[in-house]
Amino acid sequence: MRLLGIILVALWTICAVTLSGAQQQSPSQPQEWTPRGIEALRKGASSKTEFTLDHSMLVVASKLDPDNEELRRVIAGVNGVAVHRFRYAAGTTYDAEALRSVKEEYHSTGWKQVMHDENIGGQGITNLWLRLENNAVSNVAVLLVKPAEVDLVSISGSISPVDLVHLGGHFGIPKIEGGARVPNTAPRP
Repeated sequence: MRLLGIILVALWTICAVTLSGAQQQSPSQPQEWTPRGIEALRKGASSKTEFTLDHSMLVVASKLDPDNEELRRVIAGVNGVAVHRFRYAAGTTYDAEALRSVKEEYHSTGWKQVMHDENIGGQGITNLWLRLENNAVSNVAVLLVKPAEVDLVSISGSISPVDLVHLGGHFGIPKIEGGARVPNTAPRP
């Protein structure tokens, strides 16, 4: 299994170098925006995994799962995915002030926070932000925080929050478990 992971990373690297050399950035395609607070979170981490996949890379990667039509449908509207995954050594944790600054930057630049879920006992926090353009979702950011890890996934393009379910488990995006919480309003016997 570990060998398969190494082979996939090598293929991604080759694909990224080939595509970046052959593709010029168009003026209308915006650069991926990342909050400045991410740099402080990166500095304190003992393990860092970061990558960005543009649309053409996502299309190539989706061919690894040829039977997943929903995934290809979602990718058709996605311009890119950026993943920042930080792990902290035993006994250390993320810089709470840096994490707060990330949240403030999203708020101050016009993103709308649509979800904040904090697990009981403070063992995990999930935040979901959307950026709207002309009343349509243009960007989605998901921040997952646990005591020894921080994951930030940014997705640009035409995507709905429901489409995140189809992207979960692919391209470094954590699998979304549990779905939506719906209160039980049925009368009890």
